[in-house]
Amino acid sequence: MSGSRSTRVAVMGAGAVGCYYGAVLARAGHPVTLIGRGHLVAAVAERGLVLETAAGREAIPARAVTGAEGVAGAEVVLVCVKSGDTEAAGRAMRPHLQPGAVILSLQNGVDNGERLAAILGRPVVPVAVYVATEMAGAGHVRHHGRGDLILGAGEGSEGVASLLAAAGIPATVSDRVRDALWAKLTVNCAWNALSALGGRPYGALFRSEGVAAVLADVTAECRAVAQAGGVRLPEDMLAQIRAIATTMAEQRSSTAQDLSRARRTEIDHLNGHVVREGERLGIPTPANRVLHTLVKLAE
Repeated sequence: MSGSRSTRVAVMGAGAVGCYYGAVLARAGHPVTLIGRGHLVAAVAERGLVLETAAGREAIPARAVTGAEGVAGAEVVLVCVKSGDTEAAGRAMRPHLQPGAVILSLQNGVDNGERLAAILGRPVVPVAVYVATEMAGAGHVRHHGRGDLILGAGEGSEGVASLLAAAGIPATVSDRVRDALWAKLTVNCAWNALSALGGRPYGALFRSEGVAAVLADVTAECRAVAQAGGVRLPEDMLAQIRAIATTMAEQRSSTAQDLSRARRTEIDHLNGHVVREGERLGIPTPANRVLHTLVKLAE
């Protein structure tokens, strides 16, 4: 597997993240199959997968289906389903997976790779994803920024990282990917619920009374739970979180997008995960608990 030849790729859960990476890989010449909802399949069949970036808009040919049998024959499978759908997606994919396929979990939360591997009975590469995307319509993904990935070390990881890099996706392999996943989780715990409940983009939200203090409280709790579990968070974690108010001032969280569309959120696998780990380790997490509870009520 390398960037010099085409590699068959399947995207299980073709939402904003899956469509973005699928589009970039398809644009680089790799045969990509998107597995998503019916309206996505119809749109892609009619005009291709539309990728909109700062450089412009283009329609990229791709295959799209609704069933998990779409992973058949794929050499690389990107799993991008919501965290609550991990086990169901694994059961659906399992009969169709090629024996040598490399499976990557590009999902929010920190334990999806482990949960998926348990269902599949084979290794899964956990991936920390840093990208701002949204679906602007059926089969139309809009990219707002970044796109870099950190892959866990394992069989096939280096080859996939090279494949991604050759397609224009910055990708590195790390044996401390759990640290990266927890750092991403901490960012999501700090911002996602507040963005959803406050109904404002990050910049305006940060200027609102009390928000900076809540960000600090949530971050401190996440750090305490992470450290107790042997995870190292960056020393400047809070500074990174506060910077998002400037670097992504007009963005809203995926949790906000889910609530606005009356969809189930991933809050159980964000703040909810920190609460559960805190209980297991004997560490209080009141700020995370309140945010988790309020989003569950909003659902």
